[in-house]
Amino acid sequence: MATEPREDPADDRRANYDYASDDVDRPALVADLEDRVEGDVRFDSYSRELYATDASAYELTPIGVVFPRSTDDVAAVVEYCAYREIPVLPRGGGTSLAGQTVNRAVVLDFTRYMNDVVAVAPDDREATVQPGAILGSLNERLATHDLKFAPDPAWGDKSAIGGAIGNNSTGSHSLQYGKTDAYIDSCEVVLADGTRTEFGEVTLSEIAKRADPDGDLEARIYAEIERILEEDADAIGEAYPDLKRNVSGYNLDRLVCEARGEPLPGDEETGEAGTVNLARLLAGSEGTLATVTEATVSLEPVPATKSVALLCYGGLHEAMADVENVLAHDPAAVEVLDDVLIDLARGTAEFGPVTGILPDGTNAVLLVEFYASGPEEGRDRVADLLADRVPDADPEGEPAEEIPDGGDPIAVDALEAYDAEERATFWKLRKSGLPILLSRTTDEKHVSFIEDTAVPPESLPEFVEGFEEILESYDTYASFYAHAGPGVLHVRPLINTKTEFGLDQLHGIADEVTDLVVELGGSVSGEHGDGRARTQWNRKLYGEGVWEAFRGLKTAFDPDWLLNPGQVVYREGDPTDLREHLRFSPDYEFESGFEPALEWDNDNGMQGMVELCHGCGGCRGDQETTGGVMCPTFRASREEITSTRGRANALRSAMDGDLEPGEAFSDEFVEEVMDLCIGCKGCAIDCPSEVDMAKLKAEVTHEYHQRNGATFRDELFARVEELSKWGSALAPLSNLAPKVPGARKLMEATVGIATDRSLPTFHRETFEDWFDERGGSAVDPHEADRRVVLYPDTYTNYSNPAAGRAAVRVLEAAGVHVAVPDVSDTGRPAFSKGFLDRARETAEENVDALSPAVEAGYDVVVVEPSDAVMLQSDYLDLLSGEAVRELAANSYGICEYVDRFDLDGRLEFEAPETALAYHGHCHQKAAARDHHAVGVLRRAGYAVDPLDSGCCGMAGSFGYEAEHASMSEAIGSVLYDQVEASPGERVVAPGASCRTQLGDRPGAEAKPPTPIELVAAALSAE
Repeated sequence: MATEPREDPADDRRANYDYASDDVDRPALVADLEDRVEGDVRFDSYSRELYATDASAYELTPIGVVFPRSTDDVAAVVEYCAYREIPVLPRGGGTSLAGQTVNRAVVLDFTRYMNDVVAVAPDDREATVQPGAILGSLNERLATHDLKFAPDPAWGDKSAIGGAIGNNSTGSHSLQYGKTDAYIDSCEVVLADGTRTEFGEVTLSEIAKRADPDGDLEARIYAEIERILEEDADAIGEAYPDLKRNVSGYNLDRLVCEARGEPLPGDEETGEAGTVNLARLLAGSEGTLATVTEATVSLEPVPATKSVALLCYGGLHEAMADVENVLAHDPAAVEVLDDVLIDLARGTAEFGPVTGILPDGTNAVLLVEFYASGPEEGRDRVADLLADRVPDADPEGEPAEEIPDGGDPIAVDALEAYDAEERATFWKLRKSGLPILLSRTTDEKHVSFIEDTAVPPESLPEFVEGFEEILESYDTYASFYAHAGPGVLHVRPLINTKTEFGLDQLHGIADEVTDLVVELGGSVSGEHGDGRARTQWNRKLYGEGVWEAFRGLKTAFDPDWLLNPGQVVYREGDPTDLREHLRFSPDYEFESGFEPALEWDNDNGMQGMVELCHGCGGCRGDQETTGGVMCPTFRASREEITSTRGRANALRSAMDGDLEPGEAFSDEFVEEVMDLCIGCKGCAIDCPSEVDMAKLKAEVTHEYHQRNGATFRDELFARVEELSKWGSALAPLSNLAPKVPGARKLMEATVGIATDRSLPTFHRETFEDWFDERGGSAVDPHEADRRVVLYPDTYTNYSNPAAGRAAVRVLEAAGVHVAVPDVSDTGRPAFSKGFLDRARETAEENVDALSPAVEAGYDVVVVEPSDAVMLQSDYLDLLSGEAVRELAANSYGICEYVDRFDLDGRLEFEAPETALAYHGHCHQKAAARDHHAVGVLRRAGYAVDPLDSGCCGMAGSFGYEAEHASMSEAIGSVLYDQVEASPGERVVAPGASCRTQLGDRPGAEAKPPTPIELVAAALSAE
């Protein structure tokens, strides 16, 4: 039931707040809100900039951010802001594509605290969740009951349930499940004045009883709903398109259909007349009607099995013309990929191999997925489809040039997939579209503003043809992909919004595509909502009568229009043009303030990389639901500023004038924004746009050192090669010194090295000493099939020579001649600490030293993963020229080398029956080179469970630094949980940092071995 709002004591601060001008007494707001809520209140410049963007093309700095802990907090904020006449914006994961989660308002971020799955009732197939709960986490919880929340937006593992309700989200399987509104049973909400109430199923007679146009806010809401049902129902029924996928405007068609007991648009099922569910009215409202603080949602059983067919066509038009025929087979999903994306995918390292499965001449595909009760049914359903759609495929695989006259289009070929791995390969091809489109570093971007228009599936051929004509008339192009089954194509034209011409393209294309959509009986948004990109077109889509119904509903719920104003519906005079508040506009200016020290071979160089993040929130995933490397600090802290997106947005704001000049090199910026980037490189592979934050951090840190100098500790860690050389020379005394009582506390107090961290142990006999004393390699270079120089990296040489000896044993057992070069460290320590000039000098010395060997046919092999990647990748950022490219191309990690050249195929193994939990090094994962060790260990006879883990959290010197120790341990705890859950009896890890972190975990007896040590141990006795 509703509760009465309390009186506000801040009468002296009440004023008409012009949210468009941002004229606000921010310190007073902070003080007032901190008095009212238990959650966090953040109105500082950095926090505001972090929430100025989402996954759309828009940017608008909010007034501040509140992280509520409870419904009481939400009610207090909303009540206070209503009294002060300040806008409020509820926000989940910030993954919206139309700009609906950016506004000049007080943002409520629910993902930090209000993110629980409150209850699961499997027998009733219901779950009660808070708005910040991530869909992927919810489904992880439900998996044990073979249930799921059915709507599956593409970014469900980063998107919050509150956002799904606000957007009325769905995904690839909407043919089977529909939209989020179908699964909302009830919602606890806070109304615009701070009143708390609950919406759910209610009869029309109960609405009539509660309705009072002169009553309190809730009574006025019921009165307006009653009026809409009595006066506007016929107009609504006529104006809404007959589509399964329409999320434009308010959800009035569902309200009317439920009241009348009629089927929903695009559906055949009817309900019981006289009853409506008012919680479903909030679906698609984008936070403009009320703020959801808890929702009870219905669940669906997980399908027993699935089967997939990949239908191949000569072109997009043939595929579109065939969609209606495919739908006759009742699939769960029908997805399309056009020739533009297939061609782009062929040129990428990640997706190129997947496109290799396509028959020659394939220029478009339809991915068709079926749900089935068992494998036999799944195969039968695919067989029926192929018998219908590929009856006369040319055995040579030559596609038809065009649709036969008077006949239906047919697929020229098809592929089938039944097991999970095969299906995943097909879906990987379909999902290749977005990462490719978002990887541009040019000023031209594939902008999301009309990317989810919806039309009846039978109108797709006409729609695509008309759309292509519009794009051609504006001198641009786009790819067509995604949800062909329900008629929702993702189309992102290539536009440079930094120019006036680009703005004209943006508006003109949107206007003409809206006309095309209306003409074909479609909707301007079938998935991603209205927001700043599409709200202005709702008037054209629905007509004046329904538009006025929208305005009336908004006013009833939100009399002062303070809840996320300007979205879905607007008042005259409100800023509504889709060209306003763009992240990149003709007024945008970028000034880094320094000359980059690294090589940037992408378009627009470092600026292009800074601007690359488009805000999808891929870095915000949970390890248990998304796996992967990115982003370990966010996973540990759940703070936006520790995500790759947060850092990228903050860095861009520091360089485009939103923050003070030179802010990027201030102590505060470096410490608050960049410092907790641990350089794992996970973003370079896991981010859809491949934002390389580790490289950007190196640039910023280097410039910071140039301007402000460096600390003694940074200098110390950057020169770890020299420190290790002395440690080895003085061993064993150097190993005893830290154990002297009080020594570690002194180290922390003076240098800042954490007291409870295990320090490296130094060996008097280095790996180089051992190799020299044995007389070099036991394999004659003239008789060897392969020859290598085994790089004596710092850690292997001074602290873990056993791994070096193991590498020599394995290589020589495979007939490889081994030489150890006279070099120092790779430059990794200096590079990691931002001393780029020093790292470059070291790289130049090593290239000079190693190039003669490479020219003579030697390969370079490295035991320590981060040093291997330094040679393979980072040297190319420090240096240019043929010599460094040749060195990079011929450098390998030790297990990578054994695997790539099948050296273990020459060996005999007698491995003990030991199951291993393998934790790979983040740098090798980011370089897609981590899998080699798993293969080698398995062929050596071990059972290996490769953990889908991120960075261990030690990250070189990071975990040793006192102020970072708690963060390092928090990141490590994620890995510890994975180790505990693994069936592996013993942990193995290749990296020095990883082994230290795992050795320090509770209950660990010692550091884990490296993979090459276990491979050597498994060699048969000679």
